[in-house]
Amino acid sequence: MIMEGDPFVLIEGMTIAGIAVGATAGYIYVRSEYPHAIRALEVALEEARNRNMLGRAICGSHHAFDIEVRVGAGAYVCGEETALLDSLEGKRGMVRAKPPLPAHKGLFGCPTVINNVLSLASVPIILDKGAEYYRDFGMGRSRGTMPIQLAGNIKHSGLFEVGFGMTLGELVDDIGGGTASGHPVRAVQVGGPLGAYFPRELFDTPFDYEAFAARDGLIGHGGIVVFDDSVDMARQARFAMEFCAVESCGKCTPCRVGSTRGVEVIDRIIANKDRAGNVQLLEDLCHTMKLGSLCALGGFTPYPVLSALNHFPEDFGATPPARQAAE
Repeated sequence: MIMEGDPFVLIEGMTIAGIAVGATAGYIYVRSEYPHAIRALEVALEEARNRNMLGRAICGSHHAFDIEVRVGAGAYVCGEETALLDSLEGKRGMVRAKPPLPAHKGLFGCPTVINNVLSLASVPIILDKGAEYYRDFGMGRSRGTMPIQLAGNIKHSGLFEVGFGMTLGELVDDIGGGTASGHPVRAVQVGGPLGAYFPRELFDTPFDYEAFAARDGLIGHGGIVVFDDSVDMARQARFAMEFCAVESCGKCTPCRVGSTRGVEVIDRIIANKDRAGNVQLLEDLCHTMKLGSLCALGGFTPYPVLSALNHFPEDFGATPPARQAAE
């Protein structure tokens, strides 16, 4: 939305960052699925060069900086910064071991600053209006605003920019209007396909990084997907493992092998084959993936899996709590 609607704020933020660190070249990596964003950026970059806002002597100064748009093939793992660097260099997108960090040895072996669009687009606003202006949005250590994407089974879907601190319930019920089906909200996934599932009991969680981390959740890119009471949470957990297996670059064993084994273990749990043993095995596997994976693709996959298992055990063949009490 930023790249299509206001590409100049991104260009200005990157230029300021380039001048600050002494860089002379910048790259905007865009997935091929976003042709409108690519076109908008290319037109804006040409306009910026014509107005002397990019090039050898920016605004008549001694600073030189230019930006190029690079189109990626769409691999999810290229959201990881070192896989993105490999893709920029024309290689297959695979995660690099760290150290060295990109700030020391990045693109083509040069020190490289990598940030997302939201961070870079905030730079001109902070310099224009001051740090206090930015700080006054949000709460705790989470400051500024976040574009929240409401999707799934929700009445009012779309993109909403809000300050950190609103509760998850306010975002889903007040802004989103509840489910489109009219059925009760059963689960909400926050932070993308590898975000944790939160039940309604956790809707009092403030939307900020620390509050979500305290409840084993992720803010991620701010995506919120709503599910009503017809969802099968075991299938959702299985999907997370499948997604990881498909999108893995294959470099590290915990992600490459762990995700495939994870699908098999979840299938056995659903079939009620040695449920207790396989639940323990799944938890151990998730722990290994979380701590042993080279990047966040394998490291974050346990979040949706374990949250679904812990908050919705009845979907995995467990005896519902009410039935247990009766027995």
